[in-house]
Amino acid sequence: MTKETADEWRGRRAATEAALYGPGGFYRRPEGPAGHFRTSVHASPLFAEAVARLLCRVDEALGRPSELDFVDMAAGRGELVTGVLAALPADVAARTRAYGVEIADRPENLDHRIEWLPELPKKITGLLFANEWLDNVPVEIAEVDSTGVPRLVLVRRDGRERLGEPVSGAEAEWLARWWPLPAEEGLRAEIGLPRDLAWAAAVASVDRGLAVAVDYAHTADARPLFGTLTGFREGRETAPVPDGSCDITAHVALDACAAACAASGGRVLRQRDALRALGIAGARPPLALASTQPAAYVRALARAGEAAELTAAGGLGDFGWLLQPVGMPDGLNGPGAPLGLGDLLVDVPDHEEQ
Repeated sequence: MTKETADEWRGRRAATEAALYGPGGFYRRPEGPAGHFRTSVHASPLFAEAVARLLCRVDEALGRPSELDFVDMAAGRGELVTGVLAALPADVAARTRAYGVEIADRPENLDHRIEWLPELPKKITGLLFANEWLDNVPVEIAEVDSTGVPRLVLVRRDGRERLGEPVSGAEAEWLARWWPLPAEEGLRAEIGLPRDLAWAAAVASVDRGLAVAVDYAHTADARPLFGTLTGFREGRETAPVPDGSCDITAHVALDACAAACAASGGRVLRQRDALRALGIAGARPPLALASTQPAAYVRALARAGEAAELTAAGGLGDFGWLLQPVGMPDGLNGPGAPLGLGDLLVDVPDHEEQ
C-alpha cells in the first residue's frame, strides 16, 4: 500500500467495496464471516429447517418441477445451503439443484451436490435466498453540512472522514424519495440505490419462484437520524475503517428494494412472523414431558430456546424478510393461497413478545 493510496479520499462506496471484496478484502479471508459475527444461520439449525420448509412450499406451488433450484446468495462458507439440503425430504432433495454464490473460493469438504459460483445462475426455478447480503452491498453516505446541504462523505483508508461534493443526480433523487434529510447539520443517510439495483438484478435471475432477502432493515417512517454504518471484528462492533480488517455494514431500506421490483408484488415481514408461519416458535415444551421422556424434554427445551432467539423482539426477530414472487401461478400469492405460501406473501399482524 503506497502512501498516496493510503492518503486517498474516496466515497464510502468505493472504499467499502475495496475493503470487503478487493484483493485481501475482508470477505476473502479464510475464516469467513462466521469468524467475526453470528447470523441466524449460525444461531440455530432451525433457521435452515425453516428455509427448507419454504423451499418445499415453493416446490408445491410450482407443481413439483423435475429440477428445483435453491440458491444461497452470499453463501459465506456454505452453512445455509448445507443445512437446507440436509433438512429436505428425500424426494425433494433428489430434484434440488443447490448453489452457493460467493466471491470466496469453494470451501473444502463442501457437499459435492452444491455448485459454487461467483455470481448468480440464470433462469432460477425455485427459491433464491439472500441472508444478510444487501447490508454488505456498499453505499454512499450523505451528511448534512452547516448550510443544510447533504454532501457525500469521503473517507481515507485509516477511517478519517471529510465532506465532499453535494449529493446530486440519481442519488439525490433516491434521498428525496426514500430518506429525505432535514436541514440539520450532522444528520446522515445511507443512499441505498446500489442495493435497489442489486436486488432488482437478483430478482431478474428468477424465472419462476420466490426471491427472499433477509437483513437488518428500516422503513421510510422510521429512518435512523444518523444512519447505521458500523463495523464488526471478531464478534464485536467496531469503527467501520475501510482497511480490510473488519466487516462494514449498514441496515437496508427494504421498502425501497421492494419498490425496485414492484411488478412482482413484494412484501416485507419481520423475521419472527415469517418464521412462525414456517413453524418455528419459541414455546416451551410441556413440563409433563420432563418426567415421562426426559431426553425428549431436554431436546425440545433446547429447540425452544433456539427458536426464541431467532424470533426475539429487539434481536434477530426484528430482521426484515422481503419476499418477491416471480412467475408464480395465479391464486398462490394472496390470502387463502394453498400450501401456506400465501401466509408469507401478505401482511402478517405483528405479535410482540410477552
